Order: sequence, then structure tokens, then C-alpha cells
Amino acid sequence: MEFKLVERGTNYFAFEYEQDGEMLAEITWNLRDGIMDMTHTFVSPKLRGQGMAKKLLERAAEYAREHQYKMNPICSYVVAEFQKGEYDDIKA
Repeated sequence: MEFKLVERGTNYFAFEYEQDGEMLAEITWNLRDGIMDMTHTFVSPKLRGQGMAKKLLERAAEYAREHQYKMNPICSYVVAEFQKGEYDDIKA
């Protein structure tokens, strides 16, 4: 599964998953001073229940680790996942 990194504006980024030109999933963040403010996660009803949100978060976490960034969980899904302790190494 391929997620595309997209710059949507000044310091505003997303990993997107599209199929046949349709946006089916995304995770977005604002980057400031080496911290990714994780603002939104979306998964289309067509893909819900298949672990897509987790896959998006995993890709964003991988990106953060690659660039030595930290992540600030803001969106409710990311907040819930961060409470499990799996991302403590990159939590801002």
C-alpha cells in the first residue's frame, strides 16, 4: 500500500491514499520547530475496519523517526493511539 506525501501549504503536510483518483484516506499535520502537530485522520467508509488509520499513523511515525521529528497528538485517533505507549519515543 502506497501513501503519497503531499505538501498542502506552508508547513502543512499529509500522507494520502487514493484509488482511481478518489481520496480514501489521509493523515495530516502541521510542522513547526521539528514537531509534527497531528491534526486529522480520515478513512473513507469504503476502507473502515481494515486498519487503514493505523497504517497511516505508522507511516507518519516512520517519517518522524527518519527526520528526527517529534509528534504532538491532537486528532482524537492519534491521541488514543499515543496513550498505548507505542509511540513514546517520538511523542512531543
